[in-house]
Parts: sequence; C-alpha cells; structure tokens
Amino acid sequence: MSELKIAFQGEYGAFSEMAARAYFGEGVDVLPCPHFMALFSAVEKGEASHGMVPIENSLMGSIHENYDNLLKYGLQIVGELKLRIVHNLIVNPGVKVEDIRHIYSQAPALAQCKDLIASLSQAQAVMAPDTAGAVKQLKASGARDAAAIASKQAAIDYELEILQAGVEDDHANFTRFLVVVPEGPEVIGATKTSIVFAMQNVPGALFKSLSVFALRDLNLLKIESRPLVGKPWEYSFYLDIEGHLGQESCRRAIDDLREIASFVRILGAYKQGDVVAGKVRPKRDNA
Repeated sequence: MSELKIAFQGEYGAFSEMAARAYFGEGVDVLPCPHFMALFSAVEKGEASHGMVPIENSLMGSIHENYDNLLKYGLQIVGELKLRIVHNLIVNPGVKVEDIRHIYSQAPALAQCKDLIASLSQAQAVMAPDTAGAVKQLKASGARDAAAIASKQAAIDYELEILQAGVEDDHANFTRFLVVVPEGPEVIGATKTSIVFAMQNVPGALFKSLSVFALRDLNLLKIESRPLVGKPWEYSFYLDIEGHLGQESCRRAIDDLREIASFVRILGAYKQGDVVAGKVRPKRDNA
C-alpha cells in the first residue's frame, strides 16, 4: 500500500484518531476499528498502512492486551507518540448536570475521572467500548439523563455540548502510542529499541537476562511481563532499551541474550516520541 491510511481503535473523535493526526498530519486518511484485534488485523492484511496503538497510560499503566497483540501479530514498531489526554463531560444540548443519571465511557477513562463521577452522586458509571463511541451513541439516543466522557473532538464531531472540561483526576495524564507497520525500512535516527523474550524457568534466569544490558551500561526504559499462553506460570518479558542495533553495545547485548533465552524477537527500533497536545479541528462531514 503506497498511500497512508492509519488504523485506530474506536469511533471518529477517539484519542487514538487525534494521536494519528498529530503524528502523520491533520489530513491523513484514517480507518476506525471496533477493537484492538481488528486494528492489528487491518494493518497485517494491508487494509491500512500503519496502526496507531495505545500501549501505556501515565495514570493507569500498561495496556496489556496490546502487549499481547505485539507478540501475536507480526508487526514492527516504527514510531512513538505521547498524547496529552483531556477528558470532558459531554451531553446532548440542554441537559444539565443535575439531570445526569448515567455516565458512559471506556473503562480507563471512567477510572481516570473518579472524582467527577463521585461528585455526581445521583449518576452511575457505565462502561462503553470506547470514548468517542459513547458520544456517538449518546447523540443517537437523544438521552436527556445521560452524559459521556470523551475528547473535545468527539463533542465537536457529534455536535454535543461540553458541560465540564478537563475532568480527569490528574491533569498530568498522557497516553503513549506506538506506530506499527507490517514491515518497513530501518528508522534513521532510532534511539529506542523494543524487544520481547522468554527464559527457562530456572533460578537466576531473569537476572542473567537483564545483566547483559547492565554490564554494557544500557538504560532500560520499561520492562513488562506477560503470561506465556499454554505455559502456566511462565512469562515473556518486554523491554524498551535506550539504544539501537547500530550501536555495538546494544547489538552485542541482544546477541548475548539470544544465547541464554528460549526466544528473542525484535519488535522495532524507533525515535523516542514527543509529548504533544491533540489539536481539534472542525466537525467532519461524515460524523
């Protein structure tokens, strides 16, 4: 596929769409996907050129489903972005705070806005598949007793009102996204490498695996463990390393890791992502 088309999870107006436009440009073509597996599948099958994948939130931690998808699908990480997340309480026009009995949003968004939800003692939080989807359904229902928590862009796209802006508990709220492709050329200027590996379940195995990096003064930016499917109480380990295979120290460390690990896979080498604030744009025609 020669033209850019970016797959993301959620409906138009989702934070993932904002991340895609922040990374690739406002005019880029995007492909909404109903769930993360559909996103990965669309990129793998060539229905999209790239995928924009949330992998970690600064308040809620890792998105484990997508760590598993990185191992399940044969995609390569080629980029990273850290998006400032600003949640808003969104309603149909004319609805007041005291009218709200249900607040719809994706589970992580609800968890990031616990103080707001607690302050609306008459309202119940209800999980939805995604933030922008909650806004879309709110508009379709015309509900006068409900609200959604989502981006300002979702409110614009579906022509609803923002009752309260910036309702997240902690305003230092960021989500880290990865850009994935089926395969791609080496990223020039890469400063970060992501790998996944597994070790035999023997004493000292994890210590030995991490020591290959420590002995070469390579900084580990992130470590995450996930269960190995079909092997109870055994785990794969995901590492983000400050460095790339063009550096002899990094290349030798991974070579040494291959000698003691049961498997090692390079997930990608890429530039460390910038922190950005998502820009809002006028209402889309097909919202």
